[in-house]
Amino acid sequence: MLNKKHLKEKANNLPLLPGVYIMKNAAGEIIYIGKAIKLKNRVTQYFGLGTTHTLKVKKMVENVHDFDYIICDNEFEALTLENSLIKQHSPKYNILLKDDKGYHYVRVTNDKWRKIEAVKNNKDKGTHIGPYNSAGVVKQTVAEAQKIFKLPDCSRSFDKKTKPCLNFHIGLCMAPCRGNIDISEYNEAVDAAVKFIKNSSVAADEIENLERQMAAASEQLNFEYAAKLRDRINAIKRITEKQKVVSSLKFRVDVFATALVGDMACVQVFIFKNGHLADKNHFFFNDISDKQSLYSEFLPRYYANNDDIPREILIDDENEDYPLIEGWLSLCGKKCEITVPQKGDRRHLVQMCQSNAAEQLSKKVERSVAETSALNELAELLGMKNPPRYIESYDISNTAGEENVAGMIVFKDGRPLKSNYRKFKIKSFLGQDDYRSMSEVIERRFNEYRKASDEAFSVMPDLILLDGGKGQLSSVTQKLDEMGINVAVFGMVKDSKHQTNAIVSDGGKITIKQNRSAYTLITNIQNEVHRFAIGYHKSRRSKAMFNSELIKIEGVGKGRAAALLKHFKTIKAIKNASVEELCAVKGVSRAVAENIYNYFN
Repeated sequence: MLNKKHLKEKANNLPLLPGVYIMKNAAGEIIYIGKAIKLKNRVTQYFGLGTTHTLKVKKMVENVHDFDYIICDNEFEALTLENSLIKQHSPKYNILLKDDKGYHYVRVTNDKWRKIEAVKNNKDKGTHIGPYNSAGVVKQTVAEAQKIFKLPDCSRSFDKKTKPCLNFHIGLCMAPCRGNIDISEYNEAVDAAVKFIKNSSVAADEIENLERQMAAASEQLNFEYAAKLRDRINAIKRITEKQKVVSSLKFRVDVFATALVGDMACVQVFIFKNGHLADKNHFFFNDISDKQSLYSEFLPRYYANNDDIPREILIDDENEDYPLIEGWLSLCGKKCEITVPQKGDRRHLVQMCQSNAAEQLSKKVERSVAETSALNELAELLGMKNPPRYIESYDISNTAGEENVAGMIVFKDGRPLKSNYRKFKIKSFLGQDDYRSMSEVIERRFNEYRKASDEAFSVMPDLILLDGGKGQLSSVTQKLDEMGINVAVFGMVKDSKHQTNAIVSDGGKITIKQNRSAYTLITNIQNEVHRFAIGYHKSRRSKAMFNSELIKIEGVGKGRAAALLKHFKTIKAIKNASVEELCAVKGVSRAVAENIYNYFN
């Protein structure tokens, strides 16, 4: 395994040429891909002594086992190759912009009385307009189209005459449910609404067309229809004036702005088409030091899977990489200019985007104010330089040494990260010894860290909290010293009423009850790790007891008992199984299946 010294030596031998570097972990997996004008200068920065990195980069460097590199003719070629490799490998520490929110669509049903509605996907029957990133934009678009063209937003069937709802009485729906709307007139309104949704810039043409129809209806003394057209014209004018932002933007323009709080960032994206806001999206990032480095990585990732390249990008901060990114975007066949507007309508758009980024981030931060306060208070209480963002906690559970197990829970940024919870069955000895058990679990956990085969174990925690006192603390710190692992470790102890009372350090007890936020956080962690460990112990004990009960049945040994549990998953399922279902288990004959069935029934 290459240590940091050898990695630094290898980096010092790199050429001073443009290229792409590829960081790998101990398993040979690619964890980060970057580009550089001078490979040697860039890569040596990762492994230099006293180098200050963001938390994200520190975590990446801790997991680097080796690296490869590819020399390119110029920086532009390096950017193109970097994007291609990132798209191919999806490295853990690159910005990947995985969007778990999904896309949204406007759906036009294909039944007799077509309806327009906002939907989450495009799998249902009908015509779909989209995709859109923002559910809000889709819902607003559908609501405006229904309002302008007086289309129903209900699920009624219009083949049968019924009493109209309130929307008809307040002038928001033509109410085909009354039975006096011709299907051709209704479909004309739906077609006009679809046209409006697809391209709101047709509003002027649509108004002109409706005005001609209104004049013709008046000449034919069809005043009721003329009044409907007049109302539609007025509605379109009101909506389009409300929607209109910058009339001078006659082509696709994307606007980016970022809000920063500490090392957390929110990038807001507005997409304008023909002077109207067509879509929007936002992305949150942690471990961000500045906008420049964020945009250098974010913009290529954002457009890597986006074929619709705008003619202009408006953004809120300068960056020396913009000419390079412009050149790369032009490969898609459309010239794109990135500008930082200083005045006028374009500056107003960027400011509006900034306000929305700040709003989104404030909501995110507001949800974590209590957690942040607790982590800051905890860091001060424990004498830590920085708040512990990634906390692991351990507890041992057994019954007189039987079914000896441990639970590991994780709190990230003050909240449970249940995907990283892990269970341990004590293997190195039999009987009850919480100190040895805790030592074994810590050794196995950090052996896994060095293998980097499990995502939960690949993170170096900022803080370890043990459910126990000086004995557990001493056994764990001794094991960590033997392994050369440097992590802050403390014990959590309870009082006679079994309530969290204090923190145990190698210097003695630290009273925590007067530190309200930290006390609440530690109590939550201690209760959660106890719940998790004892839950695992109870499940194993229950299975063990049931195994022993199964073995009492004629023809069932340990092997068949294990096969039954593996097949049915739960004890209840075995008890409720029929003879035929029991026979389906490998190794269980019909005679044995009947014995099992008769035993429980």
